Amino acid sequence: MTTPPLASADQANRARIALFGAAIVTIVLYLVPFGKYALYPLMLFSTFVHEMGHGLTALALGGDFLYFKMWADGSGIAAYAGHFSAFGKAITAAGGLLGPPLGAAVLFTLGRRANWAKTVLYAMSIICALCILLVVRNLFGIGFVALLGLVCFFVAHRTQPGTSQMVVVFLAVQLCTSVFSRVDYLFTQHADTAGGALPSDSEQIAMALIGPYWFWGGLIAVVSVAILFWGVTTFMQALRLNTRNA
Repeated sequence: MTTPPLASADQANRARIALFGAAIVTIVLYLVPFGKYALYPLMLFSTFVHEMGHGLTALALGGDFLYFKMWADGSGIAAYAGHFSAFGKAITAAGGLLGPPLGAAVLFTLGRRANWAKTVLYAMSIICALCILLVVRNLFGIGFVALLGLVCFFVAHRTQPGTSQMVVVFLAVQLCTSVFSRVDYLFTQHADTAGGALPSDSEQIAMALIGPYWFWGGLIAVVSVAILFWGVTTFMQALRLNTRNA
């Protein structure tokens, strides 16, 4: 009769270790002299999630996700097409901005259990493969997405469930961090990408609706924090419930 509660308590302890371990590693990377080199691919990961947010939102609204490109400076672009209303255009632009916080919330939710984390990493490797086949259209983007997919597959296939859980939670923490480290983009009217200067996502929302770009950037910032709060709270509530049941 005591085995299930003990298993729940063990899951809670491993999830707690994964969360605090990921947070400590992140802090160390920001403090040590060469940590920026390790943070660089994580910054690219947030760009990937951001641009996929645009493309997937366009698909959800009945449009087409044409292609996706990203460059070594961390900039990217997602091209989509469709007969969108003004509101649809605004939602598609917001889909990229909300991609990282939504991605973090999903990873926190699924990272509560080690066996779920393995499935998440396998799913991410499949998503990366599909992206390369269907939408990634420049060499750097293909290289990064392929590397991300291979790392996810290797961790899921060759490591213990606890390690997979640590990686999933770590990626969630990085997406959380990117929301704040790149918050200035929300209040920028133009985006300078390696592919050329374009209206920022906040400006695109303003062009589709009414009001200045900085108003929509601020609103997206508030919504992003609310999503992150929900994701972290869901993660921590699960730990408290499991511990109480034990």
